[in-house]
Amino acid sequence: MSKKFLAKIIAKDIDGLKLISACCFQSKLKIKDIKFLKFNKIFLISFKRFKKETVKKNEIIDSICKFEFVDNVKSKNIDQNNPGLELELIAMDFFKKNEKFEINLIFSNKAYITLSIEIIEVTLEDQSE
Repeated sequence: MSKKFLAKIIAKDIDGLKLISACCFQSKLKIKDIKFLKFNKIFLISFKRFKKETVKKNEIIDSICKFEFVDNVKSKNIDQNNPGLELELIAMDFFKKNEKFEINLIFSNKAYITLSIEIIEVTLEDQSE
């Protein structure tokens, strides 16, 4: 019996964020699977992604991406009144703005979410096969 391993990637710099972005390319999620815990400064996304780090590239796995030290969240072209609306994540873009950092989550339908953060601390963790 072969043992299955679940991925957990922690990014603390731009290179780690690029790795997580590559793993999350074409992930599917619904509006209801996006949460901002303002008091805790945590932004969470639950999605289904292709497990690109395995031999079988078409294997789909449930994953959670957690962004910490989030001060502010802005979105564009996302109907938050439609919790069942499905989005496809294309990329995570990153840049420094003054003393803060911004991470843009870019979706296929010209929608995006911008996270203003203090420190890069992003975790991608697989939940189940």
